[in-house]
Amino acid sequence: MQFDANRLLIGKTIIVAGGAGTLGRAFCEDIAAAGGHPIVADRDIDKARAIAASIGDRYDGAGIGAVALDITSTDSVEAMLAQVRADRGGIDAIVNSAYPRNKNYGRKFEDVSYEDFCENMSQHVAGIFLVSQKYYSHLQRYGEGGNIVNIASIYGIMAPRFEVYEDTSMTMPIEYAAIKSAVVHLTKYMAKYFFGKNIRVNCISPGGIFDSQPEKFLESYRKYSAGKGMLDKHDISGALVFLLSELSQFVNGQNLIVDDGYSL
Repeated sequence: MQFDANRLLIGKTIIVAGGAGTLGRAFCEDIAAAGGHPIVADRDIDKARAIAASIGDRYDGAGIGAVALDITSTDSVEAMLAQVRADRGGIDAIVNSAYPRNKNYGRKFEDVSYEDFCENMSQHVAGIFLVSQKYYSHLQRYGEGGNIVNIASIYGIMAPRFEVYEDTSMTMPIEYAAIKSAVVHLTKYMAKYFFGKNIRVNCISPGGIFDSQPEKFLESYRKYSAGKGMLDKHDISGALVFLLSELSQFVNGQNLIVDDGYSL
């Protein structure tokens, strides 16, 4: 059977939590390119609206929207779901790509305070739980099926390669490793809990995404990859479109790794 990549998501309304972020924006753009209707959901509603308008200029603007969303607020999540349903009539999928963190995030292991660790874990992991929980309740209320894709990381499945950070000011935050490993297992938990309810849950574990990191780091990172090294933000979208489409209708509870072989 042949498939048109430009029509894999035709007519699907897909909320991208954190849609105004680096990866989130790329996801929204590529969902639209595959015929879907992305909803840019973000705390920064002005930025979300600007991104939705920009994508709409290139694709079907009538099917692309923006909505305010704070994944750490129950009221915000519920209001977002209600608004999207009122505007679109249904919600086919949610992509959990929001990346909340406090101002102290990114410190070295010995410099992370207990309070900062707890806050960053709570915002990110509990935020994904909250969005997924409320989406599940929403689907149950209307007797519908759905699809959840969580964004994890290779550092949720492997020990950090601290050597690639040598001679740079960068590190691999302990909160990040704890958060992303939790996201992988949260995905499996929900997939099993939703058995028989026509709701699939999968996650993607990307490798590093290029964002103007120091050349020293990029060179060190590239040595562990099959060739490219750090990925472009759009390199993840093929996996995402697959998981959002009917091509993956029997894929459930899985963690799809996209890292150019870095984790091997």
